Amino acid sequence: MIFESHAHYDDEAFDQDREEILRECRDQGIEAIVNVSASLSSVKSTLALAKQYPFLYAAVGIHPDETGELNEESFAWLREQCRQPKVVAVGEIGLDYYWDKERHELQKYWFHRQMELAKELKLPVIIHSREAAADTLEAVQKAHSPKLRGVIHCFSYTAELARAYLDMGYYIGIGGVVTFKNAKKLKEVVKMLPLERILLETDCPYLAPEPHRGKRNSSLNLPYIAEAIGRLKGVETEKVIRVTNENAKALYFGT
Repeated sequence: MIFESHAHYDDEAFDQDREEILRECRDQGIEAIVNVSASLSSVKSTLALAKQYPFLYAAVGIHPDETGELNEESFAWLREQCRQPKVVAVGEIGLDYYWDKERHELQKYWFHRQMELAKELKLPVIIHSREAAADTLEAVQKAHSPKLRGVIHCFSYTAELARAYLDMGYYIGIGGVVTFKNAKKLKEVVKMLPLERILLETDCPYLAPEPHRGKRNSSLNLPYIAEAIGRLKGVETEKVIRVTNENAKALYFGT
């Protein structure tokens, strides 16, 4: 059974067939899905999905591109949502200098506050980092504590940086990019990573793997990702699926 560690089924891309896709995911061996919020509105829609589908869980947090929504009042509301049943992580949170939608200092401030919230509530974090390698590492190192666990989602940096996160106990999220022919850097990272520290993810509806690159992604494509990881590490796809399932349960459920 496959554990989908990062999806966005509340996205409008699924408005026409969300129920059908989620039913098919369940029928095709997707044991659990963590639906990850990014904005205040998506916190609400993510929590609604978690209530509706027994195998779907919620991550509650504000993406760096949406940190302009946050103030003390909305952050207090966010804290209360993190206490809802089936919330298994704070995320996705972090830094994004690619789109540069919000000031870097504002992103850093709310990244720190949300990591502290995760410590307070004893929840893991799901970290987004794009074109912000040094600042993300610095922020995570400053917040580092035995109380803080998490995953670096959609990892896109070097093997050296991956080791720094492994040393702090983080998991590394690997998605459809690993199947791309030009993803040489990520393939080297995967070869280096212990299988016991990898999470399978799609980030759907984005980043569909080969052979569906450019199309709408879904958790149904996770076997392609598992197969690619297996080839790189010289293990059977079934082992990748089993171990990454155990990893995700350890992170999100503490089992």
